[in-house]
Amino acid sequence: MNLLEDFSPGLFFMQAIILVILIVLLGKFAWKPILGALNEREEGIADALAAAAKAKTEMAQLQASNEAAAQEARAQRDAIMKEAREIKEKMIVDAAATAQEKADKIIASAQEAIQAEKKAALADIKSQVADLSVAIAEKITRKELSEKEAQFALIDKMLAEANI
Repeated sequence: MNLLEDFSPGLFFMQAIILVILIVLLGKFAWKPILGALNEREEGIADALAAAAKAKTEMAQLQASNEAAAQEARAQRDAIMKEAREIKEKMIVDAAATAQEKADKIIASAQEAIQAEKKAALADIKSQVADLSVAIAEKITRKELSEKEAQFALIDKMLAEANI
């Protein structure tokens, strides 16, 4: 109760006016900048969260794109390896076929050369045998022809062998 006795209306109005002035000044010079800064900070945080979400989706898309590119690269690598294996196999088969053809040609050429040399050797042997036979016959004939009785004996012998 002591408070009511000490109440002074003038002091109350003065304090009320000072309070209103203080509230107006604080509202104009302190609260507006503080609320503006808070709003800016809230917007900045919201923008940062939106940017983070956007970056996260972009990262997921980039990761999916990278995975797709990696799969495509693996598929291309597999295709290239398969093609390389096929080319290698074809080259080996071609090389083997070419080598076989060359070997066959060399063998055929060698056989032809052997046959030709064999024919030449046989012809040479026949020629030598014929020359030798002629030489022997010539020597025998000279000896036989020089002796008339021996000549008649040789003719008789040959006629007997001929069974005419």
